[in-house]
Amino acid sequence: MTEFDLTDFFKGIVDSEEGPIVICNMDYRIIYLNPSAMDYYRSGHDMQGKLLESFMNEELMSMVRMSVEWFKEGRDNNRVFAFHDNKKNLDMYILAIRNGSGDLIGFYGREESRTPDQSRPFDLD
Repeated sequence: MTEFDLTDFFKGIVDSEEGPIVICNMDYRIIYLNPSAMDYYRSGHDMQGKLLESFMNEELMSMVRMSVEWFKEGRDNNRVFAFHDNKKNLDMYILAIRNGSGDLIGFYGREESRTPDQSRPFDLD
């Protein structure tokens, strides 16, 4: 399988996530938002290609920078809990993106719902 084929698979995985995912490079530039992020953030369609600090307050941006510096300290440093949103009952995380050699090449933000799924297992109807 070629890298191009894998890129399509990985993009498909990110795009299929129900929650917003924002991917940034090491310059803190937003390089990709999944469709959920485009809908979630009012300015989603204007965010791609811009610096993350354009959309965050100074305190939160400082925390993101500290997280990225921590990612740089070791290859096992890959996930930081950012905050819990009580209103939506979800946790927000910042996660490292590493290449095949383990080098940090970027980071992304994603949320995880804490509300249990009420669906029946494997309900395909």
